[in-house]
Order: sequence, then C-alpha cells, then structure tokens
Amino acid sequence: MVNMLPMVSERNITTEEAQLTQELSKLRQQVARLEQQVSELHQARRQALVQAGASARIKDEFLAVLSHELRSPLNPILGWVKLLRSQQFDARMTQRALDAIERNAKLQVQLIEDLLDVSQILQGKLHLNIAQVDLTGILQAALKAVQLAAQNKQIEIKASVGSSVWVAGDAARLQQILWNLLSNAVKFTPAGGQVQVELEQISTRPDDPERRLARIWVKDSGQGIEPQFLPYMFDAFRQADSTITRQFNGLGLGLTIARHLVELHGGIIGVESAGQDQGSTFWVTLPLLSHEADIPPPLVLAPIPPVAKRESIQQVRVLLVEQNTDLQNYLALVLKSAGAKVMLAGSAGEALAKLSRWRPEVLVCGLDLPNVNGCHLLRQIRSLVPELGGETPALALVNHASESNQQEIATAGFQAYLSLPMEPEALIETVDQLVQQARADRPEWADQN
Repeated sequence: MVNMLPMVSERNITTEEAQLTQELSKLRQQVARLEQQVSELHQARRQALVQAGASARIKDEFLAVLSHELRSPLNPILGWVKLLRSQQFDARMTQRALDAIERNAKLQVQLIEDLLDVSQILQGKLHLNIAQVDLTGILQAALKAVQLAAQNKQIEIKASVGSSVWVAGDAARLQQILWNLLSNAVKFTPAGGQVQVELEQISTRPDDPERRLARIWVKDSGQGIEPQFLPYMFDAFRQADSTITRQFNGLGLGLTIARHLVELHGGIIGVESAGQDQGSTFWVTLPLLSHEADIPPPLVLAPIPPVAKRESIQQVRVLLVEQNTDLQNYLALVLKSAGAKVMLAGSAGEALAKLSRWRPEVLVCGLDLPNVNGCHLLRQIRSLVPELGGETPALALVNHASESNQQEIATAGFQAYLSLPMEPEALIETVDQLVQQARADRPEWADQN
C-alpha cells in the first residue's frame, strides 16, 4: 500500500510566505529600533564623557584660579610686614603699608566669604532673614560702597533711584546682590567710562495693576560679553577667562551667588550684551509688597562709638577663652584698650578653673578649643550654680556663622556671637550690651561687681 503525501496547495504556500515575510519585517523593525537605541546610548555616553571632561576641566581651572587668588593677597601682606620689621619708615610710608595690609586682608576675607556662600548654596543651606526692606536705601548704600572705586577710575555713575520701593527680603543679602552688580560694572568698565543705575516699578500685566515688580538696571560701557558665554554668566565655576594671567582678578562666584539670592527672594536676574566692547546690562526684578499699610517705618541703626570714646566697660572683668595665641593677644589688647580687665585661658579646663575663682562679668569664648569645644564648655558652665559663674553672660567667636552653628550656639547658652574677622568696635559694643543687660536683669549682681 502506498502512502500518499497530503496535497499542499499553492494558496497555503503563499499564505505561509506572507506570514513569514510579515514576521521577518517585524524582526527587522525591532532590530532597527534596538540599533537606534544602542546608537542613542553610545551618543549619550559620549556626551556624558564630554560633559564630565568639561566639568572636570572647569573645576581644575577654578581650583588653579582659587589657589592663585588666595595666595595673591598674602604676598603684599607678608612683604609689607617683613619691611616694617626690618626698616624704619616715616609716618606716610607706614600708613601706606598698613593700608595695603588691611586692603589685601579684606580682599582675602571676601574670597573666603564667597566660597562659604557657594558651599551653602550647593548644600541647600543658605537661608534668608526676611523683613520688610526699602530697596531704595539698599541701593543707595551699595552705590556709596563702590563710589571710591569709581572715582579712582574716573568712572561716572548716573543713578536714578527715586522714592522708597518696599520689598520683602533680607537687607544684607539684597545689598550683597546690588554690590556685586555695581562692583562688576565698575571693575569691567575702563577708566573714563560710565555706569548707569536705575530703580523702577513695573506692572507685570497691564490688566492687573496690583501685580507690580521692582526692577533694577545696571548698565556699563565696559568690555561687554561674548554671545557664546552669555548663557553661562551665572554658572558656578565658570568664567569667560579662567586663566591665572587674566586681566581681572576674582573667583567669578559673585554672579552665581547673586543669582541664587535673587531666586530665593522670588525674583529673576538676567544679562544682555551686544558683544565685545559693547558694554553689558544686568537687571534684577523682585516682587513688591502687596499693601503699603503693612510697611513699617525704616529702621535707623545707631552708630557704634569708637573704642576710645567708650567708657561703659571700664573695669569690667572679661574671661577670654581662645587657643590661638595671636588672636587671643589681639582680642585682649582691644578689650584692655577700652578699659576692661582681661583674664586669659587657652582651654576649657583652664577656663573652668579661672571662672569660679575670678568671677568674670562676661565670657568671650572661641569655639575651636583643644579637646572640648566652646559649646561644650558653656554647657558645663551653665550646669554650675550662679555663685560659681553658671549665669555668666557669654559671647561666642565663630569663623563662620552658618544656620547650624547659630542653632548650636544658642542651644549651648550663648547670648550673642560675632563672626571672625570683626571690627574692634563690634567686640566692645557687644561686650557692653551683655554687661548692661546682665546688670539690668540682676541689680544685686551689678552692686556686687
């Protein structure tokens, strides 16, 4: 018997071929998509490597500039100190040396403050002390701060400020923003140039006059900004010229800090420039306060009298706790020059021993002490009975008053703090305030002292 194979029709073959062709087409499409995805991944990887390389290069350049900028002020400081020690100068030359030392020391302080601000920005820890502020007064103070630099370069500053403009903000940080913009304008404007400043109120929407903004313009006739660099003007660690030999000094962090501060205030900062040698215009917009009825009268700060004219801390006993001998000697000299009696301690143990025996009226304490820091020392002091000095008013000396530092200082029991470096008058004024407050709170304690 012969087995017969089933008949395969031409129609069945055609159908199977069509199905196979369709499946093959789908596979080819899937392969093409996979190849496209692989290509995109390779491209993204290449771009990431390029960006990482650019970022690393920018940071390397910034670190080189940072090293240069931090060292630069030290050269005249150390140089003049060596000359003052080795030679006898007349009064005019001595004053010139002291001015140079002070100017460069302040420059280094500013560099360090900028670095600390950027560090807080990157960590999201920069906060504002919000109050109702007259922006007109802030701008006038910033203009006054750059006036001397402008005069030295014969730069004319034309300001249109007008009447009071009230915003909600941090007065010190707002002045920092405006000072950065004005000092940059003066810095990058050649001698004999011009800087224009204007403060105005604008409406964000014509149909809603209640929604108004304050806008500050700072326009200079300086070197201008190349178009390709405009998008990066406010980026951290970016400069149009980051080489050490560039014409203008500085870390290039001021605009980064200014942008972040403006944004924290709910505002916008921007820049325009037509290019090289065409000048530049920076602008800032900030939301105005909604109701003038909520605006308080401007705060007037009483000037701090010079050290020589203060008599309120005469014979006041101050226990000064600081491990840095140079800083300790300087602070002791300032206090003694104002008439205070000063007892020195270089450690927590030494401070505790002298506290109960000498009974100071004020404790001035650095936080960086060997073995036990200043906050821990004060917690130990606060655990003592009043007769042993447990309620002694205390002033903390801090290198950087961050928000966490301030909380730790307050929790430890300090009544006040000062950031280093500080003006001598600030130390005298704060000690005086602590003494007067303590005497007002405890009249019997004042009689005993």
